[in-house]
Amino acid sequence: MIIVTGAAGFIGSGLISRLNQDGFRNIVAVDDFSKTEKAENLEGKTIVQKIERKELFDWLDQNYRDVEFIFHIGARTDTTEFDKEIFDELNVNYSKQIWEKCVAYQIPLVYASSAATYGLGEHGYDDNEATLSELKPLNPYGDSKNEFDIWALQQEKKPLFWAGLKFFNVYGPNEYHKGRMASVILHAYNQIKATDKMKLFRSHNPDFKDGEQMRDFIYVKDLIDVCIFLMHHRKNSGIYNLGSGQARTFKDLVINTFLAMDKTPDISYIDTPIDIRDKYQYFTEANMNKLKAIGYTKPFSTLEEGVADYVKHYLATGAYL
Repeated sequence: MIIVTGAAGFIGSGLISRLNQDGFRNIVAVDDFSKTEKAENLEGKTIVQKIERKELFDWLDQNYRDVEFIFHIGARTDTTEFDKEIFDELNVNYSKQIWEKCVAYQIPLVYASSAATYGLGEHGYDDNEATLSELKPLNPYGDSKNEFDIWALQQEKKPLFWAGLKFFNVYGPNEYHKGRMASVILHAYNQIKATDKMKLFRSHNPDFKDGEQMRDFIYVKDLIDVCIFLMHHRKNSGIYNLGSGQARTFKDLVINTFLAMDKTPDISYIDTPIDIRDKYQYFTEANMNKLKAIGYTKPFSTLEEGVADYVKHYLATGAYL
């Protein structure tokens, strides 16, 4: 059996879809299933059991012999939430318990970290494990992810294989439920569909023109490819960046959304909300050399390719991955 936490969420549900495509049917889905807005993400997928998040550890104690891999994707991901106790419970302590079960029962583990750990990028975007303690995340979410990364590296006892993946700006199908935290592409699609126009955040940094703030956008299908690679690879444990390796502007992203919708780009700018303005990343770009060095050779989708696929095959039709 393969366990996927955050199973009903954006990335977790897409991962289950891919596992099913690859012939894996014994999937145990772990999540808070009381959140019904995510239910459609799991429709049509083959799983053997749904387990409520809080019941996982008791279940593992009884069933660990049947578990061959854990993908720990579940987390509280709201970067505008500032209650540290929530992140301590869901992102740090829960992850520690999963790690400890993987050690006790020798289950290989891939877990989701985040590029939010890099803060403003003062130390670059290299997945160098020696410099984790120097990073300065901009919010409690990023702090929680970095705290767990550091804790994992300090442990004398580790799973037989483990990898922490620093997800950069992920976009793609199955994020319909995410509201404000959904990708800019989803917001752009909805706004363009309603108004034939798109408003982007104005730059409040003199080094960047309006719309030319840059992020490393990674298509969720590419991210899932890496997860599957590591499930089979099972060596070279450590923390890895997971982006496309190529920063692009928000303007590029929105123009490609217009084009995928067969519409003429019409972009205007509004002030960045005060609550995120002083903690806004103007540039992120994953150094992907470390992942490539262990044998990952599949090219990542260009922004043009990813946006076109997402818009035409999912957003325009309401389809799920």
